Order: sequence, then structure tokens, then C-alpha cells
Amino acid sequence: MRAFIKTISAGVMVIVGCTIFTACIQTTAQTNNQNKMEKKILFVVTSHDQKGSTGTKTGYYLSEVSHPWEVLHSAGYEIDFVSPKGGKAPVDGFNMDDAINKKFWDNTAYRNKVENTLKPSEVNPKEYVAIHYAGGHGTMWDFADNEAIAEIARQIYENNGVVSAVCHGPAGLVNIKLSNGKYLVDGKKVNAFTNEEEVAVKLENVVPFLLENKLIERGAIFEKSGLWQKHVTVDQRLVTGQNPQSAAGVGEATLNEIKQLNVVTTE
Repeated sequence: MRAFIKTISAGVMVIVGCTIFTACIQTTAQTNNQNKMEKKILFVVTSHDQKGSTGTKTGYYLSEVSHPWEVLHSAGYEIDFVSPKGGKAPVDGFNMDDAINKKFWDNTAYRNKVENTLKPSEVNPKEYVAIHYAGGHGTMWDFADNEAIAEIARQIYENNGVVSAVCHGPAGLVNIKLSNGKYLVDGKKVNAFTNEEEVAVKLENVVPFLLENKLIERGAIFEKSGLWQKHVTVDQRLVTGQNPQSAAGVGEATLNEIKQLNVVTTE
């Protein structure tokens, strides 16, 4: 009888232990998912829609939003959009043959977000684990000198967050200064739309500055590949990509940086 009672007691303890263990796993998973939703990612898109005085329209390049969005949104992160002026952001590279472009554009919630972007004054940097600067030629006219967005990026970075940018998006990096007075890119490996690519699209004399040159001027260690080749560079929570072909890779590298730093935990 005593052996029987001991057996029953042991069985009860195992069941209770398993129940508690399962509950702990579920609680941890729920907490991780909740933390991901609480810590969002901010995408920056241009408000500028003209390529200098050429009369040619521009804006943010759709795949440089949609491809990183696909990676990061699929991983459970909510994404907000900000632009220098707020409101509807002009779009370029509108290619619906790209399945990911179409997926993004057909997503009612995110289509609404990018057509009603936040103003910089409406952004609380503490809510974001990362900031991503999408490219498109429009960025060359309104990213570099936007002090409000640069300050948002500085705060996110100095709060152990990740800064990423692709193609012409790194125009937003050139004037970000950290609290120590140094440029964010100073001494870091960086990648962006190259001088050769700007010449290839015949806009080297239209853009207000050559992005590669400006980043080097700010102390960046510039890396690059050949025309239209995928190239993604990661250095000290700064992720940069060369061109539209690099957009998905930038999203993947950004996600990897977030995971490595375990910055999804709440404050």
C-alpha cells in the first residue's frame, strides 16, 4: 500500500511539474511576443518628389521599404513610418510585378501608414528598437539636413538600438552626431549607393552631393561592390546596403542585430 501511495504521489508531482514547466514556457513565449509588439521599428521615407530641376518625379523606392518590411514584419515587429514633412510619402520604383511590393501595397494597414506618415515631432524614440532609412533619390534632398530625424536616430542608437539604411537612405546618416560629438559613421564600415552607380543613372550632376564622397568625408570606411551587386555591411549596430538589390539583406541583417543584442526586452 505504501509503495502504491508513493507511486501515486510521484505521478502527481510529475504532472504538477510538467504543468508548471509548460506554463513557464507559454508565459515566456507570450512575454517575448508582447515585447516585440511593444518595441517597434521606425522606417524613414522621403517627402521629396522631384529630381532637382529635371522635371522627373521621385520619392522613396518601394522595394527598399517592402523588402525590409517583409523580413521585419514577418518576425513580429510592428513598423511605423516617419517622413520629414509627415503625411503622404511620394513613391518611386512602383513595380507590382515584384510580389513583395504587391504584398506590402495590398496590406491595407501598412498602405495607410505610408500614405499618412508621422511627423518627426510625433515620434517617441523610446518606442523603437531600430530605425531604417529607405532609399530613393528624393532622400538626397531632404534627409541629410533634417535635424529632428537625426536626433530620433541618435536616441535610438544610444539606447542600444540598431540603425539601418539602404541605397540613398544613408543620406540620412551623414549628419547624425552622437553625444560624444562624433559622427555616427565615423570609423565604421559603411555601404551605400556608389559614385559609379550614380554616374550609371546619369544623375551625378543632379544630386546635391555624391553620397559615397560625403560618407567618406564624415569618416566612414566605405565598402562597395560592382554596379547593382548586392552588398550589405554591418558594423557596431549600423547596417547599410548598396542598392535596391540589397534591401532584403539589410532587413535580414537588421533583424540579426536586434536578436544578438536582445533588445526586444522591455525597459
